[in-house]
Amino acid sequence: MSKFSKFAFLAAATMLTPPALAAPAQSVPIPALVRQVSIPHSEFKLANGLTVIVHEDNKAPVAAVSVWYNVGSKDEPKGKTGFAHLFEHLMFNGTENLPGDFDSYLAQIGATDSNGSTWFDRTNYFETVPTGALERAMFMESDRMGHLLGAVTQGVLDNQRGVVQNEKRQGDSRPGGLVQYEIYGTLFPEGHPYAHMTIGSMADLDAASLEDVHAFFRKYYGPNNAVLTIVGDVSEDDAFDAAKRYFGHLPAIPAPPPAPDGTIGPMTGVQRDDVVSDVPSDLITMMFRLPVDGTPELDAAGLALDILAAGQSGRLNRRLVRDEQIAQSVSGGALPLIGGVSFGTLTGIASDGVDLQQVEDALLEEIEKLATEGVSSEELATVQAQAERDWLEQLATCAGRADEISHYALLFGDANRINTRIDQVQAVTVEQVQAAAAKWIRAAGRVQVSYRRQEAKSEMAETAGEQE
Repeated sequence: MSKFSKFAFLAAATMLTPPALAAPAQSVPIPALVRQVSIPHSEFKLANGLTVIVHEDNKAPVAAVSVWYNVGSKDEPKGKTGFAHLFEHLMFNGTENLPGDFDSYLAQIGATDSNGSTWFDRTNYFETVPTGALERAMFMESDRMGHLLGAVTQGVLDNQRGVVQNEKRQGDSRPGGLVQYEIYGTLFPEGHPYAHMTIGSMADLDAASLEDVHAFFRKYYGPNNAVLTIVGDVSEDDAFDAAKRYFGHLPAIPAPPPAPDGTIGPMTGVQRDDVVSDVPSDLITMMFRLPVDGTPELDAAGLALDILAAGQSGRLNRRLVRDEQIAQSVSGGALPLIGGVSFGTLTGIASDGVDLQQVEDALLEEIEKLATEGVSSEELATVQAQAERDWLEQLATCAGRADEISHYALLFGDANRINTRIDQVQAVTVEQVQAAAAKWIRAAGRVQVSYRRQEAKSEMAETAGEQE
């Protein structure tokens, strides 16, 4: 566009703009926005037990498809660890009707944001597609649910087992990678459903037979053990009809056994490990048991960790990073779980030349101060406001809403928690935060790992030699 025509275009646009439209936009406080947010949805069950939830949003011609299965590493018995994560890989390796790379079929229909994940409590698969491809995406998900095992041959199992084991080797070879197994084994007692890592053990993966793997799938991956959520540019009636067509023929599976009861109280005693590793900076990580997800007590404990470590206003960042400058950064937070207990973390990365013990001492002092002296209403309001912002950000996309709805429907049996969850966080009081911190986040009840650089160990040895 020439300069003349560009300026002429701008002038015309200016002349066509009514003065009333030029008024500055008025900002809306976050709490006011939160009160206006409501995610209406409809839910029904197919005859085979599949829970189907639909939230219609016609702002863009796309739809998000989310399938959550009620199976995670907590459901794996001794000797069969890593199976849920293994199936996350097998589910992308083709089905009886769609052999080969599943991602390639998703790409053909214009899918974005497609992936899967495995955690202690669940496994999920998701994609966002153009509205015209929604039924194709639903067919593909139904094929994964009901027509997978014919494609899981010995060769496919061996191939994907190798992929998972290579992923495990990469994780284990990272600085401090092997220590995580000890951390979880200490934080949770032997036999606890969370005592082993989701990736599983190399021995269990090696020993997994084709029959073992097929049996695990038949035990957990059925319609009555899953939630299908559709969010986007589709009417509820059309989405429900499509769900019946593509999932209604799948047979229900016998009700899977519940995971072992993992109810456990706060950790007592200190378990620590000092590791010399190839880390870029010395760092320290502390882990604590926390209350079970879905309780006001966990919300209070999570907010306590946020007051310590979330953002630049967190106590630890203010003291260790900004004021004393003994740490490069501090982070932490709660990881909610439904199996009787959750856990939380605090991590501090030491500044160059600072003894890691200084960082540890400051962390422990602030932990104890929070438990004994409590928090201010201003501090609590700050982290609650951040929770609101995070919640609004999650709900901004179809995929985010589908994920939240599936989460609450599967793990709590209540999809409407998407509309009430933030109210529960906002209801937490300063007294509840202090009580939760005093019970669960204590210096005397933690697992701690300190990582020091290899060169730091060499420097210490040289100094000791010079002193001799």
